[in-house]
Amino acid sequence: MTIKKLEELISELGGLDLLILSSGIGDLNETLDFEIERKVIDLNVTGFTNITDWVFNNYEKQGFGHLVAISSVAGIRGSRQAPSYNATKSYQINYLEGLRQKSTKSKKPIFVTDIRPGLVDTKMAKGEGLFWVMPVDKVARQIFKAIKKRRKVVYVTRRWGLISRLLKILPRFIYDRM
Repeated sequence: MTIKKLEELISELGGLDLLILSSGIGDLNETLDFEIERKVIDLNVTGFTNITDWVFNNYEKQGFGHLVAISSVAGIRGSRQAPSYNATKSYQINYLEGLRQKSTKSKKPIFVTDIRPGLVDTKMAKGEGLFWVMPVDKVARQIFKAIKKRRKVVYVTRRWGLISRLLKILPRFIYDRM
């Protein structure tokens, strides 16, 4: 979606209070085929930044708004199987944190919510031996609650928050062997 189309849609709707950005791609790429990496980076970094910048600037002009973006638990550490996916999700996590700082500094009621799901039962859940794959309806309910509460960072489901904390403290020499 181009920015022009987004502007047309918002004009037709009469404004924008909430934007939920749920787009991204990722592929297993252990052979490091650059075409796969490029596509992931183009959408998950360039496309993501284009939309989030536009909506944040729009919210600053109107004086309020809520941006919700779906990043991923995958953004916590790197991955030998999908290097660009994990790296781009890390970018999103950090970018959203920067936007939250910007909104706090502006003192305007602009809310930024980072939803970090683990594995969800969709086509994005790729690979063998996957564990804790969550049903879509359960994930949707938890995301809805987080949006209503204007949470800053939400792990979906909560057990993925535990996994995230463990990933952060897991020593590199152990993680490198996984």
